[in-house]
Amino acid sequence: MKKSPIIGWDVGGAHLKAALLDAEGNLLQVLQVSCALWRGLNELEAAIDDVLSQFPISNVTHAITMTGELVDLFANRQTGVNEISRVMHAKLVGSKQFYTGAHDSDFSGFVTIDKVNTNWQHIASANWLASAGFVAKQVEHALLIDIGSTTSDFVLVTAHQPVCLGLTDAARMQTEELVYTGVIRTPLMALTQKIQFENTVTSVAAEYFSTTADVYRLTHDLVDEDDMTDTADGKEKTVQASAQRIARMIGHDAVDKPLDTWIALAQAFKQQQLSRLQEVATKHSLRVNSAAKLSIVGAGAGSFLAREIAKHMNLPYLNVSDFIINSQTLNERELNHWATVCLPAYAVAYLAFHNN
Repeated sequence: MKKSPIIGWDVGGAHLKAALLDAEGNLLQVLQVSCALWRGLNELEAAIDDVLSQFPISNVTHAITMTGELVDLFANRQTGVNEISRVMHAKLVGSKQFYTGAHDSDFSGFVTIDKVNTNWQHIASANWLASAGFVAKQVEHALLIDIGSTTSDFVLVTAHQPVCLGLTDAARMQTEELVYTGVIRTPLMALTQKIQFENTVTSVAAEYFSTTADVYRLTHDLVDEDDMTDTADGKEKTVQASAQRIARMIGHDAVDKPLDTWIALAQAFKQQQLSRLQEVATKHSLRVNSAAKLSIVGAGAGSFLAREIAKHMNLPYLNVSDFIINSQTLNERELNHWATVCLPAYAVAYLAFHNN
């Protein structure tokens, strides 16, 4: 029996990501749109409409995962899962399946809307498990490092199986499989209390003056398409405006020094974040048998950091786009970029396709 096309949805607190697979399981299109969910469910509804207007296809199955239940719009995570699921069910036409993460041993379980409330703990923040389940089917031994706008996920894969120390956000934060640092939304005051500036070390202001997006605009690592979040001061995303915000972190104005000085400061902040992530990656790499051929698999808007981590650790680097079946409707650059940034959306669609 011929399968229907599938849209994988990843409902985050700041972005809505969607991946469209055709009836043969080939990737047709990937999208990321802004979705400031903390402002209200109307933001999610508008984001869904935006995606559907760009996915001109009917008779679709929908596979849905989420992390947006964490935003402070909701009194608790259970309410968030139920409310997000209700909106998705109401807005989408066709079969709807909600990903249940660790509920099944092969990490490929789904439930319908009537089972969401009884399975909410398996649905909440399970998008990383969809990614891990997909990668595990492609690579025998790997450390998946998915660095997003806000958080970084570390998932060890051995013998084609995700090996997780924790499954909930709380447990994964304790085991450092979930680290709250990302390349766009993280306040710079969360990276370090002191930073090298010119020939001295200076304290960093404990103020929301600047985020990591300012750093990676100045280092030219951040891709424009990923730079979708408001700046700390609500002003422009130019190099000069980014320099002004990063200068404030150490009590300066950008006009005090040449631009190269602020680029060097951005590099120092980058090194602080990279060192923290590499420390975590090294910790998880030591959990595998030394004889295992471990690779780093990078994903997310910050996959450029995963690549640098692999280089520093002398490990092979793979990008998740290497494993994705392309319909040839996307050029190579688009595929590499969007499949990497929107991995959970593709992964949940992939798992649903192979689960049916």
